[in-house]
Amino acid sequence: MKLTSYTNYALRSLQLAALKAPDLVRVDDVAHIHGLSRPHIVKIVHELGKAGFLETVRGRRGGFRLGRAPDKIVVGDVVRLTEGPLDVVECFNPEKNTCPLIGICTLSRKMQEATRAFMAVLDDLTIADISANRGQLLDRIAPFEMPRDPEALS
Repeated sequence: MKLTSYTNYALRSLQLAALKAPDLVRVDDVAHIHGLSRPHIVKIVHELGKAGFLETVRGRRGGFRLGRAPDKIVVGDVVRLTEGPLDVVECFNPEKNTCPLIGICTLSRKMQEATRAFMAVLDDLTIADISANRGQLLDRIAPFEMPRDPEALS
């Protein structure tokens, strides 16, 4: 099972918002800490905002924060949003399937079972869980953080 980098950075953005709560997180913070392009993070934050996972604040002193409590944001829900259907193998999607073994293949059934088990683990995980070791996480990202604009703090 492999998730896209888009999903990874969506989860990292949510995690950072949980770590920095109640403060706003800037898109530039996420981009700088993870070495990503700003437009990539803007797209992610926009999608997470539309889904209600993030609250976005526009303007010079803007940024984003969690849209709900971190223990109410389920990682599996975020993965479903950012990945769409997890068609691990072609036969998971009847519209695109060309395999003549559909319906009788043990491999297909076991792949579906594995995908359900994978998602069950993620459905039992929240943003609060992946942010629980807050001190360690903040210490690890500290060298990568951008200095705050003093005017923005006043």
